[in-house]
Amino acid sequence: MPDILRVFKSLADPTRLRIVRLLLQQDLCVCELMFVLEMAQSRVSHQLRILRDASLVEDVRDGQWIIYRLPDNVRTTIAPLLALFKEDKKSAGAIHADRRRLSACRKEGVRKKRCSPVDSLKSKAEEKPASAKKRSAGDSI
Repeated sequence: MPDILRVFKSLADPTRLRIVRLLLQQDLCVCELMFVLEMAQSRVSHQLRILRDASLVEDVRDGQWIIYRLPDNVRTTIAPLLALFKEDKKSAGAIHADRRRLSACRKEGVRKKRCSPVDSLKSKAEEKPASAKKRSAGDSI
């Protein structure tokens, strides 16, 4: 059983709570969470590490992807716990927006489109500025 203080501290952060709510809906990879949360990879990964350290999230390799999910014992405990709390209008709006983006994420096939190693390399190459072009042997420095 996870340390109770660590669990509640982990759930006290709005972003981590959003991640847990999303993972109650379905297992997700980092790029899908980035899409839904509209956050950079480093921020999402940091939050996932904290949740994983609290034993609230586990990761599983699925081919080229690392998929994040709630362990069964967490899933059966956390859903009723969250249901006990009434959300304020702002939180309810954020939850609704996350669900809409999760639905869009599924429709777009974000995991296959955005997480592909080939696509990742292409986008990095496209981001290089013109000044970063390869120099030929005869170019002066």
